[in-house]
Amino acid sequence: MLLALSAQAQTTPVITEADIARARRAQPTITDQDIERARKAHGVPSAADLERVPDTAGPRIDALPQPQAKAPVDLEALSKAYALQMKAAQPPGTGVGKDMSGGPILMVFISLSMPEATLKRLVSQAALAKASLLIRGLLNGSLRDTVARTQALLAGQSVAFQIDPQAFERYAITQVPSFVLVREGADNSPCGDGGRGSCAPPNDYVRLAGDVSLDYALGHIQHRTPRFSKDAGAFIQRLKG
Repeated sequence: MLLALSAQAQTTPVITEADIARARRAQPTITDQDIERARKAHGVPSAADLERVPDTAGPRIDALPQPQAKAPVDLEALSKAYALQMKAAQPPGTGVGKDMSGGPILMVFISLSMPEATLKRLVSQAALAKASLLIRGLLNGSLRDTVARTQALLAGQSVAFQIDPQAFERYAITQVPSFVLVREGADNSPCGDGGRGSCAPPNDYVRLAGDVSLDYALGHIQHRTPRFSKDAGAFIQRLKG
């Protein structure tokens, strides 16, 4: 069976002149009288009317709630407190420019950006051996960050800790960790020319660089550098307790 679909064509309505005239007559006619009546009923305020309107006060900025400002950080007080803490932990005779007549000095050059496990191991060993930990400068250029980091790292351990860029220059430290053993009586005055490279007499110290423990570094020095064997052995004994 076939199904046939069909659609009827729609016729378009025809608009005549009579329809247009009828639509025009249905539209309201606005005369000048109508406009005048509307103006009188809903007049626009004049300049005199606007002047009579009382002024309203604008928002009072000073009355708005103000954010509570934090007290500024007293960097000077923070620095003094940090210096006192480091001085209390520092054994005598380890400062730059001092004569090391009190015995050999062992220094461990580190960076606070080193791995946490490495830093904690070196801090603990330096505390036992009575060695000094040295960094070149402030962490992130911030005294606050440096103090917070070193306090967390030392965790109450009695160990000398110094910020000493001159020592890095004096012993030509280019890698951390580095271990420097300085003989008793060595002249430890700072470098005066500010040049690169070590300015310390080569017979006054021995240096070892590498990611190793303090006992390994001392053992290596003891076996490879005979003139420092006795001094290295003394620090090894401290580590053994």
